[in-house]
Amino acid sequence: MQYKSYLIEDDINKINENIILFYGENIGLQSEFRDKIKKEKNIEIISFNQHEILGNTNVFFNEINNISLFVSRKYFIINMCNDKFIEVLKQIKNLDNQKVFLFADALEKKSKLRNLFEKTKSYASIPCYTDNELTIKKILMNKLKGFKNLTNFNINIIVENSNLDRIKLNNEIEKIITYFQDKRITTKELLTLLNEKVNDNFNNLRDASLIGNKNNTNKLLTETIIETEKNIFYLNVLNQRLNTLSELNNHDNGENLEKRIDEYRPPIFWKDKPNLIAQAKKWNRVKIKSILAKSYSLEKKIKTDSNVNHKILLKKLIIEICDTANS
Repeated sequence: MQYKSYLIEDDINKINENIILFYGENIGLQSEFRDKIKKEKNIEIISFNQHEILGNTNVFFNEINNISLFVSRKYFIINMCNDKFIEVLKQIKNLDNQKVFLFADALEKKSKLRNLFEKTKSYASIPCYTDNELTIKKILMNKLKGFKNLTNFNINIIVENSNLDRIKLNNEIEKIITYFQDKRITTKELLTLLNEKVNDNFNNLRDASLIGNKNNTNKLLTETIIETEKNIFYLNVLNQRLNTLSELNNHDNGENLEKRIDEYRPPIFWKDKPNLIAQAKKWNRVKIKSILAKSYSLEKKIKTDSNVNHKILLKKLIIEICDTANS
């Protein structure tokens, strides 16, 4: 019996058979099925890798035949399965209160293990195919249900960042749930949160230029890989920081700078505070307005003129930011 994976995701107990095969390239989906199995209540879970059983089948069958005094049911999870496990399957009998879950990588159509499960009525198979944009968005909407500002734009940011990888998507969702505890997403914070590690190198370049550190800026301009297709994103990173510096200046009510940063909303990441303090001391409203105007002009040029070298223009702007910081 073959089941559709999306039906089993809703309720793993829809599987009636006692011997079940999960196979396919979607490692994230397989991992979720393992978690669902392990969360079943009042059941003893025993895990093996295939090679452990093939090395000593007695251990495996002793566990099957050994009735526990504390729980009436046992579930066996067998990882890294392939055609070699067929001989073991032939020896499994009388699984009244027990289930055996096999997990395998992508199996070709000619795979003996796959064919056995597809043709045997007493076995169940669940193909775990690669997620597409539709399934990724469905997972996202379900897990972030109740969050405000989950706009199409913000959804697409998360989807693109996950690269249609369910494991990465779940990691990003966990970060979002942890960070946005009031369940109110902002695009600015979302971009910072999801690209924190990926864009560390460019962030270092941004910070060096805004502080006015010429040596470090020149060094990072040489070392940092600037991807042409991300030029608009890099400009947004620069503009966001300049706008933050502008807001800190506009809200100067006599309090010291560190206190204003501590009270700033959305909150500043703790590790970013030293750079922000150093930058705020370098930039006034006139400087910020001047560079923002040049940044917006460059963004327009990048979007409308494909004949110019956008990477060189971006680097020139960064050098100009560094010079302006020291002016």
